[in-house]
Parts: sequence; C-alpha cells; structure tokens
Amino acid sequence: MKTMTHGQMLDKLLGPVGTAERDEFDAEVKAAAQEYFIGEAIKETRKKQGLTQEELGERMGVKKSYVSKMESGRNIAYSTIMRAFKALGVPSASLDLGQFGRVALW
Repeated sequence: MKTMTHGQMLDKLLGPVGTAERDEFDAEVKAAAQEYFIGEAIKETRKKQGLTQEELGERMGVKKSYVSKMESGRNIAYSTIMRAFKALGVPSASLDLGQFGRVALW
C-alpha cells in the first residue's frame, strides 16, 4: 500500500492543477468554504446577540429551518446575506474583490 498526500490523490483522481476538471473541483471547494464561513459569521453574530434561530427568522421573514440551512452554509444567496445581517443590525458590510478593491454591500 502506497501512502499519498491529499494533493497527490487529487492529482491522480482529477488531474493536476490547471486541468479543467481539477480547476472546476477547486472552484467548487472554494465556493463551499466561503458559504460555510458566511454561515458561521451569521450564526456567531446571532448567538452574540442572544437570539434563537426562530427569532432571527422572524426578523428576516423566514422560517427557522431556513436560518438553520443558511447557518450551515447552504442556500446562501447575496440577498439572503443582506437580509440576515440587516436583521442582526450590522450597519454595513463590504466585499473584497482582490485587485479590484472593496465594494460596499449596504
């Protein structure tokens, strides 16, 4: 049995970095990680304010189950992010576009 690193396994299964299949996989992983961290930020802010998922849902006009999905990093759209943070009273937010600078979201 040969031991492989994570990178070596990805190279074997999807091809090296720069190939279409590998780049698509890497982009999907990056997007999922970003959604997870946004969900965690929403959950952390909600908990710091002592709110339940149901209370945040009421402020947003959605069900508790939707808040749960959002906090776990699923179904996060730009409009959802805005609604959640506005409902939590976050005064402003910006999006870092790297070399293109930062854009105010609200």
